[in-house]
Amino acid sequence: MAKSAFRKSPRIGGGGAMPGSQSNMLKQAQKMQADMLAAQEAVEAAEYSATSGGGAVTAKVSGKKTLLDLTIAKEAIDPEDSEMLVDLIISAVNSAVEQADNAMDNEMGKFSGGLGLI
Repeated sequence: MAKSAFRKSPRIGGGGAMPGSQSNMLKQAQKMQADMLAAQEAVEAAEYSATSGGGAVTAKVSGKKTLLDLTIAKEAIDPEDSEMLVDLIISAVNSAVEQADNAMDNEMGKFSGGLGLI
């Protein structure tokens, strides 16, 4: 009888890694995901504040970029120049939000290893 022309071919994708190392990779990925979530929650729970106009306006935001507090010095309130006060408020809020963004970028950057993935 003739031998079959078909041979068993190795399984694609299944032969290289041992089950134990696949399990370790999965555990590492799960740990990294948990660590990323914890870092994200820590940044979101933190508060960031910024001032403008030499301290005339102070804005405080959460890591979720929600305005928590806005303080305006009495000297900054000029009924004749409300546009200046608006500009100071916008500047302080935007600076505080930028701090929150930078904190999140820095924390998440620790997990991407500088690859620009996040």
